[in-house]
Amino acid sequence: MDNVYDVLVLGGGPGGYTAAMYAARSGLRTLVLERLAAGGQMALTHSIDNYPGFDEGVDGFTLGMKMQQGAQRFGAETVYADVQSAELDGTIKVLHTLQGTFYGKTVILATGANPRKLGLDGEEELTGRGVHYCAACDGMFYRGKTVMLVGGGNSAVADALVLARVAKKVILVHRRDTLRASKIYHEPLEKTENIEFRWNSEVVSLLQDQRFEGAVIRNRVTGEEETVSCDALFISIGRQPATELFQGKVALDEAGYIVAGESTKTSIPGVYAVGDVRTKAVRQIVTATADGAVAAHEIEEYLALAVA
Repeated sequence: MDNVYDVLVLGGGPGGYTAAMYAARSGLRTLVLERLAAGGQMALTHSIDNYPGFDEGVDGFTLGMKMQQGAQRFGAETVYADVQSAELDGTIKVLHTLQGTFYGKTVILATGANPRKLGLDGEEELTGRGVHYCAACDGMFYRGKTVMLVGGGNSAVADALVLARVAKKVILVHRRDTLRASKIYHEPLEKTENIEFRWNSEVVSLLQDQRFEGAVIRNRVTGEEETVSCDALFISIGRQPATELFQGKVALDEAGYIVAGESTKTSIPGVYAVGDVRTKAVRQIVTATADGAVAAHEIEEYLALAVA
């Protein structure tokens, strides 16, 4: 059993490394398997102003590295590996990677969720430099400025209201002539004077010169195009949970997120889900770290009962 870990953590984001830190600190042999770099999606964020303890903010890469170092301080190991398949049933869980096969008594799924993108030229390069996917995270950088937001669902409308509190003007672009958002959002939206609508429209190209400068919008009914100058583009057309590996293995909700409540327990004993990959109301760095602490606590109890 020397090659069997107490805890395998799949994903090195804030939830994964917090779980690893708590587990390792409790004396559990812990391994984090991360595909790219510490921090996950957070590492792509240039400035984080809403994580406690950093009064002047911190960039996502630095925060991710600090979380990794905190876990490693207590003995957690990290292997950079791309997991190809997972065997989650049974007493011993198995993760197959291109770098080898890893065994664990428990597994924490912390693979996160990726924002859906428009797929336009320059979108990747401009991410964090005028193109954003989180209004709560990055909206405050555009206080008094003009921003554009793409989307029409509940998240998009909530983001529009968040942005309207700090921006001079919010241009909401939606593919249809009515919002898909719940009616409860309509009244506050109509009362917000600095939100301007572009109905039946879509963004077809981005304007840039070192950073984002605006976008070209096409009316889907008339075919007319309009060039709009603005300071930022927020894209809120949904998120896609990274749960491809777990299809048919753990219970997923209709949107593809892992069904796991505040206990982080999934439908399989010994398997836990933390952070953006699980069903939850709020997906922020601080809620992911909270999940990680809970998962480690639950695992301690699970392993204690297994020994007993």
